[in-house]
Amino acid sequence: MAKQFDDDAVPTVKGKSMYQYMAEAWKKPGEGYMKDLSLQRRVKWRREENFSRVERPTRLDRARKLGYKAKQGYVVVRGRVRKGSMQKRTIKGGRRAKRKGITKITGAKSLQRMCEERTQKRYPNLEVLNSYWVGQDGHHEWYEVILVDPHHPVIKADPKINWIGEGSHKGRVYRGKTSAGKRGRGLHKKGKGAEKVRPSISKKGLGK
Repeated sequence: MAKQFDDDAVPTVKGKSMYQYMAEAWKKPGEGYMKDLSLQRRVKWRREENFSRVERPTRLDRARKLGYKAKQGYVVVRGRVRKGSMQKRTIKGGRRAKRKGITKITGAKSLQRMCEERTQKRYPNLEVLNSYWVGQDGHHEWYEVILVDPHHPVIKADPKINWIGEGSHKGRVYRGKTSAGKRGRGLHKKGKGAEKVRPSISKKGLGK
């Protein structure tokens, strides 16, 4: 019996999309053509002013996943934060070395959350939507932060993003409502295996 095909059926498209190729390249940015490209970028970024607005996202695939749209009202800012854990000054004397409190201290916030909060202070009229990692060297890490203007007419008319203008989302980055903030609060994992992730490090007092 001959197999019948529906004329209205949509054919299945095989192969990878542009975003899949981007995501694979960013999995190992230190290899292949990304190695030289990322090196050139870091040389340029070191000379730039910190928390500077960029024309378009460096990682378009990641930005789209986190809510970015190429339309009015969306702003992308690249920020730089220092690497390492707690940067406490060395104490010369007065106590034993083990009581200096310099090593084995877990920060209550990730560097990504620090970058988001500092970006929010730089652009107080916008709201942080999300952010993603774009590079690092021996001293710094770079993140690109997606911000939204809640008062822009285009944003107000878009039902998919106009929620960010509500009062409950005012200063959302300071309350851990971004993706990086939820990760730090232990909200990305629930159920078995996540018994000790909540409350967050700051609430447990482990970051002090």
